Amino acid sequence: MTRLKSGVFAVVALAAGAFALGGFSTTSSTPFISAAHAQEVEVDTSTIVEMVQGAEDAPVTLIEYASYTCPHCARFHADGYKKLKAEFIDTGKVKFVYREVYFDRYGLWASMIARCGGTEKFFGITDLLFTDQSHWARAGDPAAIAEELRKIGKLAGLENTQLDACLQDGTKAQTLVAWYQENATADNVQATPSFVLNGTKVDNQPYADMKALIEAELGS
Repeated sequence: MTRLKSGVFAVVALAAGAFALGGFSTTSSTPFISAAHAQEVEVDTSTIVEMVQGAEDAPVTLIEYASYTCPHCARFHADGYKKLKAEFIDTGKVKFVYREVYFDRYGLWASMIARCGGTEKFFGITDLLFTDQSHWARAGDPAAIAEELRKIGKLAGLENTQLDACLQDGTKAQTLVAWYQENATADNVQATPSFVLNGTKVDNQPYADMKALIEAELGS
């Protein structure tokens, strides 16, 4: 169980007042709890699936903490991540775990879109979200951003009904926020992207330096 902290929830919770998200109105009746009430709510985070690539028994585990609205994260996924995948993940040397960070509500919405297709589509949608980040994240008001996120979901093969169900799942959103809090607190994550390499926190750095750290863990 994780106790939701009102300060974090104030950042990611949907703002009060009407806002249509594909027919979903974020009024006081929304399943998203208020920040004031959040501090009294405990959430079971065991239902959240870890998004993993690579061999389960790989000798090195690398966890990335990233926000879909973080430009530095988008840059890493455009370059360093692709090299990491080709050299270490696909070759069975690194088990890669991707964990979302929610600094704002748009990052939370993007996460709900990415997870909407399950583990099979998650990394593909993540790639689309980062590739198109400069467009959807700056689309304008919340309704416009939500619509651009829906377009990405549909581009990945998700149906409107499926997207509606995912975006309206207040319990899932609430649980994701608690899950993020739990992980970020445990690993002392304060910025994105951040990494945990075989249990040791590693800050964002050029891929060549990251590669050297991984090779040291591999003993090569």
